[in-house]
Amino acid sequence: MWSRRLVLGVLVLPVALLVFGDGAAVHAPRTEPVTGPRPPRGLPQPALVSRHAWHADEGLVRERPHYTGAAKALFVHHTGNPNDYDCADAPRLIRAVQSEHVEQDGWDDIGYNFLVDRCGTIYEGRAGGVGRAVLGAHTKGFNTDTVGVAAIGNFGEGAEVPKPMMDALVRLAAWKLRPGADPLGRIDLVSTNDESRFDKGQVARLHVISGHRDSYETRCPGEALYRLLPELRERTAKRRATVPGHSQAARLRPYV
Repeated sequence: MWSRRLVLGVLVLPVALLVFGDGAAVHAPRTEPVTGPRPPRGLPQPALVSRHAWHADEGLVRERPHYTGAAKALFVHHTGNPNDYDCADAPRLIRAVQSEHVEQDGWDDIGYNFLVDRCGTIYEGRAGGVGRAVLGAHTKGFNTDTVGVAAIGNFGEGAEVPKPMMDALVRLAAWKLRPGADPLGRIDLVSTNDESRFDKGQVARLHVISGHRDSYETRCPGEALYRLLPELRERTAKRRATVPGHSQAARLRPYV
């Protein structure tokens, strides 16, 4: 969870301009790296906004991407932003999260693998290639063989989780979990950090789709979103079960 809140400015740009407009000189065109494993895919990639499109500050990135195994589990987070943001402002909010993670938390890049805004737009998070198993920095002790997804907003008690956001979380989870993973099931993961809820080396039995709080002492992803995780699991399982060729690799769609 990102604790710092960002006050939205008065300037609001259409998403189309943010995606296709000119960026700063340091923003090189986004390309898939040629290294790193390509885990098999059972479903087509959902539409998403690339780092180049949301103008990630690549100058902040401290190391090349590291890779892990295909996602055995998915952790759901929230960023802590106020929920009344204009969706055209989501790229700016994500840039602020990236800055916070690198400059204040000391990480190599934004920690989350993906982010989702309240309008249902999916954004590439940590660099390394959306179709690859990029090692994130989202869930202390359990980043290996997992993927971290952050809902942009604050979904504590009484908050409303927008339907487009839930729909996007379903699409993303159904695609990114490795073939054979059961969204309704549990999995044993070994903690790599004593600062998690589990001692280093301890086996934790977690949901395949878990909330951040399941592995770390935090309220993230908020009571409202956490209560919807059973629905997210059910819908993700149904989506994976009804798509033909679930066990075969799917061709990646181009960025939007």
